[in-house]
Amino acid sequence: MVTVALMGFASGLPLFLTGFTLKAWLTDSGLDLKAIGLFGLITQPYALKFLWAPILDRYLPPFLGRRRGWMVLAQGALVVLLVLMALADPRASVTRIAVLGFLVAFASASQDIAVDAWRREAFPEHDLGLANAVHVGAYRVAMLASGAGALILAQGTSWRTAYLAMAGLMAVGALGTFLAWSTDDRIQAPRTLREAVLAPLAQLLKRPAIAEVLAFCLLYKIGDQLADAMTAPFLLRGMGFSKLQIGAATKTVGMVSIIAGGILGGLLMKKLSLKRALLLFGLCQAGSIMAFWVLSRLGPRLTVLTGALALENLAFGMGTAAFATFIMLLCDRRFTATQYALLTSLLAVTRGYLTAPAGWFAARFGWSGYFLACAAAAVPGLLLLARFDRWGIEEDNPEPQV
Repeated sequence: MVTVALMGFASGLPLFLTGFTLKAWLTDSGLDLKAIGLFGLITQPYALKFLWAPILDRYLPPFLGRRRGWMVLAQGALVVLLVLMALADPRASVTRIAVLGFLVAFASASQDIAVDAWRREAFPEHDLGLANAVHVGAYRVAMLASGAGALILAQGTSWRTAYLAMAGLMAVGALGTFLAWSTDDRIQAPRTLREAVLAPLAQLLKRPAIAEVLAFCLLYKIGDQLADAMTAPFLLRGMGFSKLQIGAATKTVGMVSIIAGGILGGLLMKKLSLKRALLLFGLCQAGSIMAFWVLSRLGPRLTVLTGALALENLAFGMGTAAFATFIMLLCDRRFTATQYALLTSLLAVTRGYLTAPAGWFAARFGWSGYFLACAAAAVPGLLLLARFDRWGIEEDNPEPQV
């Protein structure tokens, strides 16, 4: 689990550096809301990672084996790219920042392919829920470091120093790759690239009610994604909180909530069926969005901000652990990287294309209307769970014990 935690930290660190933190940097540099919203498009590698996942399934790097070899290559690239990003200036060249952000997202998505495949291959089904909870908890701690931590550093020093520090943390998180054990002897790699591309897709399309499964993957976390897309401008410009206030609240309450959410989510997934866990945690996710709606109505109150961040981190940890387990149980172990990348890409599609006009919507309807719409967007995915029993998901504890 220490290895899983380190891998989760390395996976989670780059996400905010092309999302929340980058948008805070752009907001600080004076870009308007519409331009900031369009920066959601640079995260498209997360949506398109299934295109090169078969390469990571098929080919072995010259060191550390199939999964760990690709991990260390991606992590090395991330360290270099984050240093280059730190040396850039949005006011001098927005294009350079966009290109570097896109490359960071590409390397991060490649790392995720290998890390997720390794976790699916390394753990039996009955331990996947706990492993995913630990991974998500560490992932979220990394997001705190690259979100709240970067904001605090930027407030006291500069954005350049903040991004250089994140490059250093990326190197530390990569230690999990060297602690991990090889799974190459458990799963045989596809014999050809053609097999690595076609066989996973054919097997996936034969699953029962695959259209409903794909719709669920697309909709389950869409409300969270829409809310997260404009959280930085909302707190900084809409509510007038300082970077230090946001960073301090997130670092303290957020950290406790992440740890509590990971423990609670892992324990509940040992007791509940996956269907009930997805429903319960999904309702918590929608509730966390409404907490930001309350903040938009009451104004910049630190106590309300603290409560909203606590609920958001708790719900994120539980919901993401259950959702990751759901997707992993859909995957055939022979084609883990490609199938998991394909399914999780649906989640990234919503974060990119559907969140790109988020700035326009917030400017047109106001923050209260925006967060109400985000909460409403969470409902269709929860309603689809009524069809769960038709999806052919096999799990160790199908019946709830509590």
